[in-house]
Amino acid sequence: MAQGKRISDDISPLALQSIQALGAAARQARLQAGEGQAAAAARLGVHVQTIGRIEAGEPGVAIGHVLGLLALYGMTATAAAAGPAT
Repeated sequence: MAQGKRISDDISPLALQSIQALGAAARQARLQAGEGQAAAAARLGVHVQTIGRIEAGEPGVAIGHVLGLLALYGMTATAAAAGPAT
């Protein structure tokens, strides 16, 4: 990432928690499927580091990659209004 402000600086704590929860859910699903990060990366067509970043809940990962990883394991994400951003 370029020097300067981090993406997470502009995201509300609630949104950041949601991103981290998606990553944790993706990791749990991958582990339950008995796959390693390298296998998931190959199936999704991304670098293995991208899988690690998704599972760590880093907010700078492309949403398509996050949703793609969830979809590999039969999961979906639903958006919900959380109120005003803080």
